[in-house]
Amino acid sequence: ASSKEYLQFILEQLSDLEEINYRAMMGEYIIYYLSRIVGAYMMTGYFKIKQSAVSYIGTVTYELPYEGAKEMLLVEDVDSKEYLSGLFNAMYDELPVPKSQQKEIFE
Repeated sequence: ASSKEYLQFILEQLSDLEEINYRAMMGEYIIYYLSRIVGAYMMTGYFKIKQSAVSYIGTVTYELPYEGAKEMLLVEDVDSKEYLSGLFNAMYDELPVPKSQQKEIFE
């Protein structure tokens, strides 16, 4: 399981972005950016596979975060605030809109 200290480190790395939230799930943390799920942190970052993220990262590593999961992008370079914030921004438009926001868009 990820530690609260590691979560706080990641949140600090993302502090230049607006509306970063998280939810604890099975000892790990799901990270949201502007209400959209970006990925999960389990001592390293696992991100949804989106073309924008692949383009931003360049050389990517795919990994299963746990048995039975879908493959995700592994991002270990979390020491640069600029890099991590840039990755979140690059991915944002490709991330699925939450169902509650989809309903608002079509009303």
